[in-house]
Amino acid sequence: MSTHGSERSTLAEVARDPVSRRRFLAVGGASGGIGMLLAACGGSDDSGDTASVSSLPSNDDALAQFGKGDLGIVNYALTLEYLESAFYADVIRSGLFKGADLALIKSIGSNEDAHVAALEGTAKKLGGKPAPQPKAQFPIKDAQQVLKLAATVENLGAAAYLGQAKAIQSPDVLASALAIHSVEGRHASALNTLTDQPFTPDGAFAVPATANEVLAQVKPFIAS
Repeated sequence: MSTHGSERSTLAEVARDPVSRRRFLAVGGASGGIGMLLAACGGSDDSGDTASVSSLPSNDDALAQFGKGDLGIVNYALTLEYLESAFYADVIRSGLFKGADLALIKSIGSNEDAHVAALEGTAKKLGGKPAPQPKAQFPIKDAQQVLKLAATVENLGAAAYLGQAKAIQSPDVLASALAIHSVEGRHASALNTLTDQPFTPDGAFAVPATANEVLAQVKPFIAS
């Protein structure tokens, strides 16, 4: 399952250059990206301790909208995991993949489902409410487009977890976050290889993404 020449060159540029990668995530477009994946996603109207994703501001207080301290970080991560889980469920239903390819997609989707369950449980243990699940609608067009979307999402997810590691106070929450981060990174590496990207796009050391950077990629593509 390899991409065509033009697709490979675009992905290669994104993989080599962190600035290009962030621009790629921001604009989406025909080459795929987080914008395409999250197009038409809607936040919940549920009133509680957490805000719907569509209401998130783009300033330094963006993460606080999910809750305070570790609870906020957990609900931030949970929101991203909800989207990943929904994405893979849609891909499985699409019928685009068969055999070993479908087995890989199902395996990744099962991991994301487990992440959702674990983070929901963690939010409750911290004395809060799990974040509301956004309503997602995905452009599932063809196998190559799906693989590129998946690679983009997994790379962003891994960077998001790494970006929050230093802010987590509870050793137990940190251990859980790093355990999930490791799996997200392995997903990303597998999908990077399938889409002809370097399996470690940032080289020997992964580059973290702040919550504001991640949410800035998501917010423009969420319905009000």
